[in-house]
Amino acid sequence: MGWSQDLFRALSRSLSREVKEHVGTDQFGNKYYYIPPYKNWRGVCEISSCPTSLSTLGQTIREKRIVEAANKKEVDYEIGDIPTEWEAWIRRTRKTPPTMEEIVKNENYREEVKIKSQDFCEKEKLLSKETSEELLPPPVQTQIKGHASAPYFGKEEPSVAPSSTGKTFQPGSWMPQDGKSHSQ
Repeated sequence: MGWSQDLFRALSRSLSREVKEHVGTDQFGNKYYYIPPYKNWRGVCEISSCPTSLSTLGQTIREKRIVEAANKKEVDYEIGDIPTEWEAWIRRTRKTPPTMEEIVKNENYREEVKIKSQDFCEKEKLLSKETSEELLPPPVQTQIKGHASAPYFGKEEPSVAPSSTGKTFQPGSWMPQDGKSHSQ
């Protein structure tokens, strides 16, 4: 099936006046091509019934940027098999195709960043172990006296009237009396 598809593509390219221009090759052996915009034969009507010339008829096909894989099986491709610079050119996020020097320079830069980030992570782990032991205060013993809403909170014995010294407020204890009216 592969050879028949290749034959069909070659036949369609010859009929469509598609001119494939080799732009570059990456370090993996993938080849990159540019096909400029062109007009194809579709939509051409018969000469006797067309009022305009044949050169103005047909569909205009926009430019194409394609990659011819070194490894023909698509299943064998993984992330990183096409360099980032070439992928940006294929997706039209950059206008000019990258040079081999640019790709090598960017690869070296990415490797340096990777090494620096690993060094930074290792230093950060060592520093955090040292400082966490030094900076943590010793545990404090807390004394639980009771809940703030309890009538005995902070007092020796409960009193009927609330007391306050300005900064602290101690609620008083109130107990309803049996059988008496509470309206006073």
